[in-house]
Amino acid sequence: MRPLNDETKGPDFPGGCPLEVRGLRYVYPDGHQALNGVSFVLRAGEKLALVGPNGSGKSTLMLHLSGCLAAQSGEVLLRGEPVGKDLKRLRRTVGLIFQDPDDQLFMPQVLEDVAFGLVAHGMEVVEAQGRAAAILEALDVAHLSGRPPHRLSGGEKRMVALAGILVMQPDIVVLDEPSAALDPSARRRVIEALSGLDKPMILATHDLDMALDVCDRAIVMYEGQVSADGELREVLRDEALLRRNGLELPLRYAALSEVP
Repeated sequence: MRPLNDETKGPDFPGGCPLEVRGLRYVYPDGHQALNGVSFVLRAGEKLALVGPNGSGKSTLMLHLSGCLAAQSGEVLLRGEPVGKDLKRLRRTVGLIFQDPDDQLFMPQVLEDVAFGLVAHGMEVVEAQGRAAAILEALDVAHLSGRPPHRLSGGEKRMVALAGILVMQPDIVVLDEPSAALDPSARRRVIEALSGLDKPMILATHDLDMALDVCDRAIVMYEGQVSADGELREVLRDEALLRRNGLELPLRYAALSEVP
């Protein structure tokens, strides 16, 4: 992946804290409590892995951070200021890449799709497509510009969805299961792209080996709560901690533990 230009880099955060979550709680209409007092801080430049088994609350938390759901209790702060019910502010600041990129790709051609958000916010089409082309070039997928999104491979769709978020210049990037349904080659390309981003990031994933390649901190979620929070390699080497929370060692650590 080519170096990303200044337009795709995150801003400086004088307070050192672009995002903070305090006591977040959410109960679905069927009575299921998906979040139960979740609190954490995302620091400037940090790449945070959010891990946990199915049903632990990861996806619900992602929807809160991207402004798709409003908090029932607790609060989300951006640069130290509570968001409250201003979900538009969250959506401008936090760029969410869904688990299924087909949920984000809908225009006839890739270039149009990546430029769509800018055009929707009032930018002239020529300028928007110029910025979109620059992002696609930076991600090494400019050759996809004229192709229809529905004809792309899973990895190509993931890269185009990432481009569509980066072109909007969010302060924070949030990804839900970015390695889902990818073959090994596509997975490597996504890892390279994420490793090259100069923005605070939250990566919700079951792929603990991808987390090791991309992130520097891990939060373990279990039954809607933060069960552990620490340096990524320290957390992901703790087999007892992982098993208590419905997880297993990453493959590379499991292989080492089997060596006599």
